[in-house]
Amino acid sequence: MVALQNHRILLDRAVAGERLTPDEGLRLLESNDLAALGRAADEVTRRLHPENWRTYNIDRNINYSNVCAAVCDFCAFYRPPKSPEGYVLEREELYQKIDETLSLGGEQVLLQGGLHPEFKLEWYESLLRDIKARYPQLRIHAFSPPEIHHFTKVSKLPMRTVLERLRAAGLGSLPGGGGEILVDRVRRAITRGKALTEDWLNVNRVWHELGGRSTATMMFGHVETLAERIEHLDRLRQLQDETGGFTAFIGWTFQPEHTEMADIRPAGAFDYLKTLAVSRLYLDNFTNLQSSWVTQGLKIGQLAILYGANDMGSLMIEENVVSEAGTVHHLTLDDIRGAIEELGFLPRQRNVHYELMDPERERWAVEAARARYEGIRTAQLQRSRRPTQDLVP
Repeated sequence: MVALQNHRILLDRAVAGERLTPDEGLRLLESNDLAALGRAADEVTRRLHPENWRTYNIDRNINYSNVCAAVCDFCAFYRPPKSPEGYVLEREELYQKIDETLSLGGEQVLLQGGLHPEFKLEWYESLLRDIKARYPQLRIHAFSPPEIHHFTKVSKLPMRTVLERLRAAGLGSLPGGGGEILVDRVRRAITRGKALTEDWLNVNRVWHELGGRSTATMMFGHVETLAERIEHLDRLRQLQDETGGFTAFIGWTFQPEHTEMADIRPAGAFDYLKTLAVSRLYLDNFTNLQSSWVTQGLKIGQLAILYGANDMGSLMIEENVVSEAGTVHHLTLDDIRGAIEELGFLPRQRNVHYELMDPERERWAVEAARARYEGIRTAQLQRSRRPTQDLVP
């Protein structure tokens, strides 16, 4: 009873805007009172976002290469150098993907790849310049901190120089991929040849000092302890205090299928929602938290909006990394918008900086997405009928 009362005191303080200590954050994460955590997280979200809308984005995750010099036990996507299954996208295929994204109302692409052992900085500058020359208005959200850190090693250049040159070539913002858990014990246990905690943080620090913005992530539910989840959140909160450069936090559960860690029991919806709620309470200097419907599916992704998230994330026209691990949730734009509406909010499309899109463009994107979905459904129906039709003389 005393412990329950203490939890309520902590929740009341967090709702009022008081900062939680790491020990207090851990006590909440160890609690199983999911309903109370959710109510408190929702109150914080509504204090930070009193508006009557909740947001989503339209973009495409383009993996320009799966060749990677690092070895991550949790990753089913990467292929080692010289693997016959390794690839690097040709420009025309890349342009086709961008064209489709623009045709569906997207205005940015997320570019990420493996840590290619041969490509120097000039290769990535050329990639950015080619895209910007063809699509000058396109926002390029690209290169996770481990990729940037890798660029400095391959090219033997200072971090600031690498980031300045990439920005000059067209880089708009940094995604938060490769964060996993920002505790070196965990990182050393699940990966080799990849940026450690200070490396990941420093990429973001320097980028923020240059005036850039980025997102922060956490992949949890594998070998980390609950205390290490809080340590991860605390490192992010400290850097946000220092720079203010993070636009959003996105947490998701580890997907073990088809990985070297397939023996780990997947974290469920209870753990996901609890961790999301505590993240909202702990990250008092982060304005935006995203739902992870990509790993959780529609219903839990929707429920996340009541457990601390104010954004449903992206339509995800294409996603390869999580799907390689066997988790495949596909939502239409109407699914995403409908999930927001069912909760009593107005669905609004936003950009990477969480600025609302023009309503007319938003309506056009809805119609374009519906037309695409109908086209896909018609094609599927035609394929399903073809065997029967082939039997007709």
